[in-house]
Amino acid sequence: MAGAPLLDVLERDPHSALRELREREGPVAWVPALGAWLVLERARALEVMRDDATFTVQDERFTTGRVVGPSMLTLDGAEHARHRAPFARRFRRAAVLERFTPLVEDEAARLAAGLSSGDDARRGFAGPLAAAIVTHALGLQDVGVERVLGWYDAIVAAVTDLTAGRPMPRSGTEGFAALREALLANGAPDDEWVSNAAVLLFGGIETTEGMIANALWHLLTNPGQLALVRAEPELLANAVEESLRLEPAAATIDRYATRDAAPIGTGDLVSVSIAAANRDPAVFEDPDCFDVRRANAKLHLAFAHGPHVCIGMHLARLEAHVALRVLLARGPRLADPEEAAPRGLVFRKPPALRVVFEDAHA
Repeated sequence: MAGAPLLDVLERDPHSALRELREREGPVAWVPALGAWLVLERARALEVMRDDATFTVQDERFTTGRVVGPSMLTLDGAEHARHRAPFARRFRRAAVLERFTPLVEDEAARLAAGLSSGDDARRGFAGPLAAAIVTHALGLQDVGVERVLGWYDAIVAAVTDLTAGRPMPRSGTEGFAALREALLANGAPDDEWVSNAAVLLFGGIETTEGMIANALWHLLTNPGQLALVRAEPELLANAVEESLRLEPAAATIDRYATRDAAPIGTGDLVSVSIAAANRDPAVFEDPDCFDVRRANAKLHLAFAHGPHVCIGMHLARLEAHVALRVLLARGPRLADPEEAAPRGLVFRKPPALRVVFEDAHA
């Protein structure tokens, strides 16, 4: 398959192509269109993510570091642990539930009440919820969500340009400088803390928005499974895990080989396909099926694994659980299910989630 068509397939609906590639090539396949080895089986994905000595993020090609500086995202070993430790304490499950539950519930209720039939629940609900919560988590609530989103957009655009081989845009430098100034003014101790906060900003908005939107899409396009969740509300948490398995908000994560690890060579780019690993038939029976009762749904790798496991996963889960409970109470259905199908080469989410409500004030 030629490069451009394959990339288009991976952006639109990658799952059949990834399955065929795994069946043909095995656990690891060289994909010229990506310039990378693609890891396609769960067991091998775990090996790569656990072994940061062989498969590192600490490489100058990792463009995020060029925009926000060294952080827990771009370091390994002792330095990574040192950068991560102060934030890890803040994002332990018990601490997250105590600090954030009332805030998430209030913000989700406010945003859900503001939606009308025909509105986009991704841009009008999931995205604003994620942005509001991470803004509060970083102590920037007085700055305001809109300004923080502007800086976030500039930083993401800068990373995108550098990844594509273009020079760093001025807007990216200015956006990060403004974020840095606001964080230092609001108690950030130093530039190291600022760089890590910028990484949390990205994860707290992009992947949390995608996680909520994808879960809503799965439930609204599988009426039988939605009926089960309505009949047994305790199934909602597992429905979120099953959605993470089927359509992780981050479909791939990258590493660089520090030594030969057959068939991978020293210096090669290694892209772990979370999307493929999460549908590994050796682990998940009927892997393409959305099953809210799936007993091992939590074996997905949507939050990665090993030293770089997602530090914000407990907060993301809290937001998703509350968001879905609040929005489903309004009886939504999708105005255009085909338009809403998740897309994206690396970060996957619906282009739009236009909803129609059954409740009286829709």
